[in-house]
Amino acid sequence: MTTKQAYKPAVEEAHTVEEMITLLEAALYVAGRPLDLKILGSIIKVQSKKRVQALLRTLSQRYFDRKGALELMELDDERFVLQLKPKYAPRVKRLSIRPLLSPSPLRTLAYIAYKQPVTQAHLAAIRGSQVYSQIKELQDIGLIKFEKLGKTRILRTTELFSDYFNLSHDIRLMKHQLKSLFDNEPAK
Repeated sequence: MTTKQAYKPAVEEAHTVEEMITLLEAALYVAGRPLDLKILGSIIKVQSKKRVQALLRTLSQRYFDRKGALELMELDDERFVLQLKPKYAPRVKRLSIRPLLSPSPLRTLAYIAYKQPVTQAHLAAIRGSQVYSQIKELQDIGLIKFEKLGKTRILRTTELFSDYFNLSHDIRLMKHQLKSLFDNEPAK
């Protein structure tokens, strides 16, 4: 080994289909949330959405064929997410990092998501005065946003909320997804 070797960058441009698929997999793994075709295309320097989508579908098929614990899901709004298959979550969820939110703010967030747009005053009437600190917490995390309407605020979820919980950015579709989740949740 010589003392003076040519500098070689740690990350090189992907040149082969296999390198592009591997880079897409790495991006989805690191992100830990759904990514759209434009972002994924920028990682592999491909502008054609159809080309990126085809590569991702190839990767998705590989996960399917492996029959492992992970799956690559294509969401309705041209986003992809690498995730644990739902059937494995109950057995391993205790190993995950502590939850982002405690139960009370999570309930408030669920109400906002399902009923949005919702006024802060209405939310306080339903959830109680502690909701104001929960709203601040949810805003600080970036899961909700508001707009002023007279003396009150109109609350809505953000794109980060949709991405974090693997939900559609389309509000109507998101509400259907949430209803399905709520309907399938075991009673406590």
